[in-house]
Amino acid sequence: MKVAVMGASSQIARDLIVNFALKQNYELTLYGRALDVIRVWCEEKIPTANYAIYDFGAFDLERKFDVIINFVGVGDPVLAKAMGRKIFDITEEFDTIALSYLEAYPDTRYIFLSSGAVYGGGFQQPADENSFAQFDINHLSFTDWYSIAKFYAEARHRALPQFHITDIRVFNYFSASQDLNARFLISDIIRAIKDKTVMSTSPENIVRDFLSPEDFYRLVCSIIDYGPVNTALDCYSKAPIDKFSLLNEMSEKFGLKYHVEKENVAVNATGIKRNYYSVNRSASQIGYQPSRNSLESILEQVELIG
Repeated sequence: MKVAVMGASSQIARDLIVNFALKQNYELTLYGRALDVIRVWCEEKIPTANYAIYDFGAFDLERKFDVIINFVGVGDPVLAKAMGRKIFDITEEFDTIALSYLEAYPDTRYIFLSSGAVYGGGFQQPADENSFAQFDINHLSFTDWYSIAKFYAEARHRALPQFHITDIRVFNYFSASQDLNARFLISDIIRAIKDKTVMSTSPENIVRDFLSPEDFYRLVCSIIDYGPVNTALDCYSKAPIDKFSLLNEMSEKFGLKYHVEKENVAVNATGIKRNYYSVNRSASQIGYQPSRNSLESILEQVELIG
């Protein structure tokens, strides 16, 4: 099977590429900007895999792909805030490249990395199959740009029912190879453990559902193996975990020290989300079954970090 990966330097893409490389029936074509960086990484992590590396400018109609997976974007909330309105241009530019390819090869499957942020709102309750996207259209701010960019891309995809497009809404993802300098709850925790510092956190409890690299791979394979569809799927593990349960587990198992501040100290580039996860299990209809819950995923990856 021939798979094109757009944005091959992103961490979640790299984890998926490693899992693909473990199988012999995938021919990978990796697209990105920092080609030397991608090449060095491939030589170290997937030396025996069947792959080729190209700049985005080389993406054309000469190569026939069974699947295109688009990871182009930004995941770090600090970077998302700094990018501002450019997130609209970048999201549309590379989505348009993939959609143009589908015009020539309508049987190709296109998997677009969306986000749980597409729902907008404050996530007072977790998302479900009846949830609406919520944006305060008369008072939009920078915290809405990322969400609306994903929302617009998904709307474009649903408007093209003749193509096989699946949007994967990632809520929370954690990997041992993740950039620990990014401002996420879990990366803040790991840095505090490694540096033997005291982590500061807000008094507000939040709930998150962390997907492991293996379960993300399971979901992607389920999409590829299933019949042609045009849909969006929410990511989920076997069970979410709340912040203080996670902090206590990390304290007990890895010696984490943390301090509860009086005010919010988190970086909220896409807005505060109290229950940022989904109970929509529509992915089960295409055969996806997660193998781990959030805590199991995190503990497994932390052990790999060492």
